[in-house]
Parts: sequence; C-alpha cells; structure tokens
Amino acid sequence: MKVAVLGAGAIGAYVGAALHRAGADVHLIARGPHLAAMRRHGVQVLSPRGDFTARTHATDDPAEVGPADYVFLGLKANSYAACGPLIEPLLHGTTAVVAAQNGIPWWYFHRHGGRYDGHRVESVDPAGAVSAVLAPERAVGCVVYAATELEAPGVVRHLEGTRFSIGEPDRSVSARCLAFSETMRAGGLKCPVEPDLRNDIWLKLLGNISFNPISALARATMRQMCRHGGTREVIETMMRETLSVARALGCEVGVSIERRLAGAERVGDHRTSTLQDLERGKPLELDVLLAAVVELAEITGVPVPTLRTVHAISDLLALRSAA
Repeated sequence: MKVAVLGAGAIGAYVGAALHRAGADVHLIARGPHLAAMRRHGVQVLSPRGDFTARTHATDDPAEVGPADYVFLGLKANSYAACGPLIEPLLHGTTAVVAAQNGIPWWYFHRHGGRYDGHRVESVDPAGAVSAVLAPERAVGCVVYAATELEAPGVVRHLEGTRFSIGEPDRSVSARCLAFSETMRAGGLKCPVEPDLRNDIWLKLLGNISFNPISALARATMRQMCRHGGTREVIETMMRETLSVARALGCEVGVSIERRLAGAERVGDHRTSTLQDLERGKPLELDVLLAAVVELAEITGVPVPTLRTVHAISDLLALRSAA
C-alpha cells in the first residue's frame, strides 16, 4: 500500500509514522524546518504509549512521490480549494483521498440520499471550488479523535487518543476502507469503519463548534472554558443548537452534553487548534465549523441564535487576524 500524506503536520506525520511502522510505503509532504528535520532524523513520536521514530521518505515535491493508493489529507480545510497543484501528481484512477478534517466536509451530501442529496454546502465548497479539486467520489471521510502537537520540527507529541474513524459517503463498508483500516490498526491506531460516519462528524463537531471559536475569542484553554460559569453556559447552548441541526438532518450523536463537557475538561490546559492558529498568525478554520452549521440551520429551518452570534464575532476576529 502506497500512502502519500499531504500536509504532514502534527496529525499527518503521526499517521504517516504509524502507517510506516505497519509496513506501508509512506511519503510525507511538508515544508520548512519541519520537513528538514524529518529528512534528517525521521518523524520522532513522543507518546504515553511509547516513543518511536519512523524514518520514511519526506519531500516538498508531490511529483517526486507520484500516484498513490491513498492520499491522507492533513491540510486545513480552508486550503483545500487551492491544493490542486499539490494533489494532482498523487492521483491515479482509483486513488482514495482520506480527508482528516474537522467540521462539515465538502462531500457531506454526496450520495447522502433523501431530500438534500447532492446539495452543496456553500460555506465549505464555494461555487464548487473544492469539489473541482477533490472529486467527492474519491473521498473517504475521517474523524480524528487523537490529540497531537508539533513539539519541535520533526517531533510530534501525542497527547491522547488513537481513534481515526473512517467511512464512505454512501454508507457502504468498502474494500478501500477496510484495507486502510487494517493498515492503520497494524500501526497501532484505532480505525473503525463506520457505516454512517456523519454521526461521528457531528459528535466531533459538538466540541469543535463551541470550544474552538470561544477559545480564540477568550484566549482560553479547555479547562478554563469548562470551569468558567458564563462561558460554560454559552458552550452548552451552542451544543444544544448544534444537536438540533444534526437531528434535523437525521443524525444522532449518542453522547450527552454533560459527558462531552466532562471529557473536554479532562483534557486540561490544552489550547485548541483554532487558538494555536490565532497565536501563530495562521488563517482560522471557522467556515467548516461554524458558518457551515449556520448554513445548514437555514436550509433545515432550525433556530440557532447563539451560533449566529458567536459566528459573527469570530468571523470578524478571523478577518482582523488575516489583515
């Protein structure tokens, strides 16, 4: 199995290292000091489950890699539309794109069935710009439950979790999903093939849609947000509104808001990816988290006043931070 990891940051390099350990032919695509460190020393993984180093091919040139069986997409969702020149050399006729993104994916209504089948979510696929680059037929959804950070160039700190749930947009249990899952598990990760990954998408989104923007607005960690009474109340309200949209689309999360908050508090003083991006001057990945759900609320007729308010404020923050 040949796997190209496009965007081999903290999550991408961690997955690439695990797949390499399982015997896959792995190629990491990155840039800058992180790439230079991986070329010199491999990917160094520091984990409570045991440290290890994976010495696999790393490059900044996808043409050097060529077509792969799978492309694990570790890029931020807001860069998907512009990734055509990077991903094109990695594709052949049946290449699967395993998109490890937060929020609502561009393929969400692809082979969804029912009233909204084929509907384009404009917030995440404006004018079809993402679908033009990443054909929905190639998409294998992936919901990441692992937390990692780049401690230094080439050094990935694994904090918790090893689950990467995957699934087909059409809800089938496909051969390509089963093969990828088997290799991930051989590398030490959990990788269940879910018949309907959309339920997992909403479960993960329940936290991302609330904690990520609030953390950026308040410059707060997970523990701090959970333990501040007013902020906790806002987050609970955002979660309730999100669940209402999910139910209107036929999805059930199966986890209570209290349990979700308790799990977040146990993470401790972890900074969300959105807060980290803000601190580093990077674009904020809010369209797939907030704007998309507000858009879905509009088409389903679900009132989401708190989501709309937080989206308006965080959208201005994103615009100002990008200026």
